[in-house]
Amino acid sequence: MNVDASTPVATPSTSQPDSHTLEEIWSRVEASRAPFCALSDSIWATPELNYDEVHSSAQIAAMLQQQGFRIERGIAGIPTAMVGEAGQGGPVIAILGEYDTLPGLSQEADVAEPRPVQAGGNGHGCGHNLLGSAALQAASAVKYFLAVHQLPGRVRFYGCPAEEGGYAKGFMVRAGVFDDVDIAISWHPNAFSGVIEANSLACNEINYHFSGRAAHASASPHLGRSALDAVELMNVGVNYLREHMPSSARIHYAVTDTGGHSPNVVQARATVRYLIRARELPALQQLVKRVDNIAAGAALMIETTFSSQVLIGDANLIGNGPLEARMQAHLELLGPPPFDDADRAYAARFQKTLSQDDMKSAYDRYGLAVDYQRPLCDFVLPLRRPYSDMVDSTDVGSVSWVVPTVQVYGATYAIGTPGHSWQLVAQGKAAVAHKGMIHAAKITASTAVDLLQHPEFIAQAKAEHRARLAGVEFINPIPEGVTPPFPDNE
Repeated sequence: MNVDASTPVATPSTSQPDSHTLEEIWSRVEASRAPFCALSDSIWATPELNYDEVHSSAQIAAMLQQQGFRIERGIAGIPTAMVGEAGQGGPVIAILGEYDTLPGLSQEADVAEPRPVQAGGNGHGCGHNLLGSAALQAASAVKYFLAVHQLPGRVRFYGCPAEEGGYAKGFMVRAGVFDDVDIAISWHPNAFSGVIEANSLACNEINYHFSGRAAHASASPHLGRSALDAVELMNVGVNYLREHMPSSARIHYAVTDTGGHSPNVVQARATVRYLIRARELPALQQLVKRVDNIAAGAALMIETTFSSQVLIGDANLIGNGPLEARMQAHLELLGPPPFDDADRAYAARFQKTLSQDDMKSAYDRYGLAVDYQRPLCDFVLPLRRPYSDMVDSTDVGSVSWVVPTVQVYGATYAIGTPGHSWQLVAQGKAAVAHKGMIHAAKITASTAVDLLQHPEFIAQAKAEHRARLAGVEFINPIPEGVTPPFPDNE
């Protein structure tokens, strides 16, 4: 059964958020600017990869403690994951934070040319230093509001490691840590400001291990059964499959074990790793079966055997019309981040390192006319936009299958900056990044408070969530028995 993840199926409330409440919560966020920008910069300076975010998670936990949250660390059996909770009774609003980074993207701050801090080192090429800090800042503002107004309800900051290919939220979902959550809110750095569309790909990362028989490649080639040949035939088969799968699906592969370095030995083992993506979770399951069949065929042709091992996976994002409309109302009242001429001049320096294709791609994704003269976003994206095929995967998707979820983009860097680039890393500590981060924290916090004050909005969101998923079983793309790819397990 198809899941329409983007079109709302319930009528959202059209009432405007209370302006006095918005001003109060936004002022609270603004007042906490300095410590949370410092937290973001400190995490930027200690970039750590999947499940190895020791220093970053420690800094997040220290800030949670300083802000007076009840903290539980090591949730879902993940040492660098945590939950900080505040409030009593009432609905539970989860605010999701991340703090992992990417390999090979080390870069000096504010420098508009490639200049690594450490050759081959890590870098925050997706802005997760901003993401985790602003999420915690928003949760702290909600905590303050609940206490001052003595409102029932709980806000939880979820410290979620390993989004970049580690899929930690899928393991957290499997462990049940979101089971009693009513609404989940997240954000992500971007070139534009707007509600994030429910437009991502479900995915699975799978190892295919082939086993054959070694032999002397010259003296007795007839006795060998090459596992590497089976890998190559599998890759050929999958490449032919591309013509016969949905255009929105994606398949990528990497040969991770060729079975040895000597061409004079028939390789008795070989492994290829596939990343398989599809628009919806049911479609992913079907596509994985087709790739499995190709692996079986390749093994049969070469007279080898094979086994497959699911490593990790994401579900696609499930949208929520009432939540998105509510967040959009907040965005339109707040407006875009308050960038000034100095910010625009800063961003223009980095735009000079980009191609026109970079710029066009940034605008095309949101169905916007290209403006090569605009360095920063000075508007709010419309709520309903053309549906782009140029999308990726996120482990927030798995959360959205079990909890009504809404997200916002925060404009934190020059328009056209490619994701996962040295240019994005370089802009991660700038005033532009800080302003966009504070802006996202304001929207996240005020949306959470709005929902806590109006349980009927939560009820609307839950009703739509049930309607979207009616008749569709959630099968976590991370099966039972699969463990997180901790660094010492690699």
